[in-house]
Amino acid sequence: MRMSDERLEFVARAGSMLLVAPFLVSGIFKLFDFAGATQEVAALAGLEPAWIFAVLTIAVQIGGSLLVVFGNRWGTLAGALALAGFTIVATLLAHSWWTKEGVARVRDFNVFFEHVAIVGGFVLAAAFAWHRRA
Repeated sequence: MRMSDERLEFVARAGSMLLVAPFLVSGIFKLFDFAGATQEVAALAGLEPAWIFAVLTIAVQIGGSLLVVFGNRWGTLAGALALAGFTIVATLLAHSWWTKEGVARVRDFNVFFEHVAIVGGFVLAAAFAWHRRA
């Protein structure tokens, strides 16, 4: 049985909302606790000046999320690729399991590969956006 276009659009939008939920919530929390966001960037990645990277993080997390959920073909594609790229960079910086030992290694190993799966979700979202009708 084939799904109607309306139902498929509903399922795609709901799936998109679930996919971006961690990024949208994180971006909103960072926006309202900018000092904490700046400290997080400095502590996890050591990037300086941390406030610039915090602003970029917030912009990508919120903007990319909104584009994935509400964007047209090109907006969804751009948002999905931006969030995939962000996730790759952030995961490499913050969850370098190969440098850890013991419980920290296991925890970061699991988080690292969970983020790999999220990147896969964004690649699928980008592929579907690419093939979506204008």
